[in-house]
Amino acid sequence: MEETTDRRPIILAVFALVAVAVVAAILIGRGGGSDSSSTASSGGCEEVEAPAPKNVSLKAPQQTVKKGEKLTASVETSCGTFDIALDSSRAPKTVNSFVFLSEEGFYDDLTFHRIAPGFVIQGGDPLGTGVGGPGYSVTEKPPANLSYTKGTVAMAKSSSDPPGRSGSQFYVVTGADAGLPPEYALVGKVDQGYDVVERIDKLGTPEEKPKQTVLIDKITIEKG
Repeated sequence: MEETTDRRPIILAVFALVAVAVVAAILIGRGGGSDSSSTASSGGCEEVEAPAPKNVSLKAPQQTVKKGEKLTASVETSCGTFDIALDSSRAPKTVNSFVFLSEEGFYDDLTFHRIAPGFVIQGGDPLGTGVGGPGYSVTEKPPANLSYTKGTVAMAKSSSDPPGRSGSQFYVVTGADAGLPPEYALVGKVDQGYDVVERIDKLGTPEEKPKQTVLIDKITIEKG
């Protein structure tokens, strides 16, 4: 008679290995897998909640920025950070207001409420509706030969406002040339982190509304 081998321990070991593999697959699916898929869907931008509207009323600041002073605005957002070289030579008054609002923390926790892909990304409205402002305005007519090309940062205004009028809303041009007349107050130009601007631009829609909230964490002014 041939010897018979008890195979029950082997079968139980195989079942145990299969069970471990199934549990591991479930944990991976619920953990790292879902996080990476969320990051991919948001284009590398942090998913944040929309902030509550702010009612703000400030007085126009005194002129403290000197013409030609070297200033950089570092804009920290939920999609990363980009820097604006502020043009105090051609727009000292507008830059002065932008610096004042930044240092007052006015831009903290506001959004890019308008994202028109291949045209502009626009933010700085405390109400988040496109009609808010800081409670004051300044007027500084931009250079007559100004072109709003890729990376240019300028201030938004309503069609009824005179050339160079601005409050707090600013925009970054994302197209090769926005084709706008020289009526929008100059702020400066993005000189570092333009990939972040492009990341934000990709979150726009034909309706110019962002697919998700893009938050301005804060704007820091660096001198020199």
